[in-house]
Amino acid sequence: MKRREFMAGAASALGAAWLGTRWLGSTALALPPLPQKFSAADTVVLGKTGIKTSRLAMGTGTVGVGHHSHQTDLGVKGLSELLLNGYDRGLRFFDAADSYGSHPHVAEALKHIPRDKVTVLTKSWSRDPAGVRADLDRFRKELGTDYLDVCLMHCLTEGDWTNRYRGVMDVLSEAKQKGIIRAHGCSCHSIEALRAAAKSPWVDVDLARINPIGSHMDADPATVVGVLREMKAAGKGVIGMKILGQGDLRNRQDEAIHYALSLGVLDAFTIGAESKSEQEDLIRRIGSA
Repeated sequence: MKRREFMAGAASALGAAWLGTRWLGSTALALPPLPQKFSAADTVVLGKTGIKTSRLAMGTGTVGVGHHSHQTDLGVKGLSELLLNGYDRGLRFFDAADSYGSHPHVAEALKHIPRDKVTVLTKSWSRDPAGVRADLDRFRKELGTDYLDVCLMHCLTEGDWTNRYRGVMDVLSEAKQKGIIRAHGCSCHSIEALRAAAKSPWVDVDLARINPIGSHMDADPATVVGVLREMKAAGKGVIGMKILGQGDLRNRQDEAIHYALSLGVLDAFTIGAESKSEQEDLIRRIGSA
């Protein structure tokens, strides 16, 4: 057996062991050992997209809604400096969205680094072709870039979304062909939408909610991980979110990070830090898992 196959199998087995772990109040059983050392700055590839980036994405949308988030509270200067602090420590993945209002903050950071050295992911709420076409033009202007690395349909909940929003998907496919975006996909907020994403050959990248206690997730961890394994097997890029359960695991960060790394299905994951010290602590915790 090749080393890569062994490592993938071992990670999958560890994920299964985690899913059998019983959580007791505020504590858990002993953490299973990981098959290798990880780093927040590890270079990963998002599925079959060819997009190389860092394992940890810098989230800009903790409680992101109404063009506002905990990160945008830092202001354009504050958040852009936080992103650049991560960049200086090897992080190469900016996770933005229209609904977070974080495009100007990311744009400011992009002024100070080579554009081709960082992955810019953003998300559109538009559910009609004209809306998403306009979003692509506006997003690029707001971000100060000619292209987007990843553009996702944001917060899908419908099980039939691949039929209902076919027009939006066609616009994003056309944008990919023209080089306006490098990859398209979705973020899912229901198990039905997640299952539809797993079965759709159109989805290049999926942003999925996953943590060991099922907080702010589409279903229980075992069910979600099963769908993510299907995605991974199909060659989709799988990015984890809600790794800390939107704060519910703030006092159990090592366990949550260890869990994400143990699953063997996440190419990368996004966590939104709110300060440089918090960001550097996350980087340290991933390296110590």
